[in-house]
Amino acid sequence: MIAFLRGRVLEKQPNRVIVDVAGVGYDVAVPLSTFYVAGDPGAEIALRVHTHVREDQLALFGFATPLELTVFERLIAISGIGPKLALAVLSGLEPRELVTAIQRGDVSRLTSIPGVGKKTAERIVLELRERLPKALESAGTVTTQTPGDRLRDDLLSALTNLGYHRQAIDKVLERHFSADSDRTFEDLLRSSLKELSRS
Repeated sequence: MIAFLRGRVLEKQPNRVIVDVAGVGYDVAVPLSTFYVAGDPGAEIALRVHTHVREDQLALFGFATPLELTVFERLIAISGIGPKLALAVLSGLEPRELVTAIQRGDVSRLTSIPGVGKKTAERIVLELRERLPKALESAGTVTTQTPGDRLRDDLLSALTNLGYHRQAIDKVLERHFSADSDRTFEDLLRSSLKELSRS
């Protein structure tokens, strides 16, 4: 059972990344949140992996953070939700926004995700509303953090998974958060990656 991959990006598309690990290419399906943090071909990458085994198929699903993996595994445990739909759900909403929507019972927010109808959204809320807080604690997530703290932690996790040193990451994030705290995760991540690649 493959649980983790570290290697280099060989190819990437919005829904998949091929990871070269010592000359072996692993085709990994990923949500958009992971695709955005994956570097260009040749860049180092580290993914937490869920190995999905069926009679006729072995598929790998990769995630940049423990939170993504935790939410994915909770989603596929729901009757009627397979890996592809779970991946679509994670691609439709940023992981923390998805968790917030589930905890608030925001069915309309969930149905805004392509492929998620009202019944599916209601089932997600019913099944996960009480389970997610414990799952987040086990994933090392503090649910009482402010949005700014959570954003910083997400960026730290993503950049650490990409192989950058903690000290360098802290310096870059300190500059970004002292300058402007209203930027999105994707915007801050791109800026951070540009700075770190120059250092």
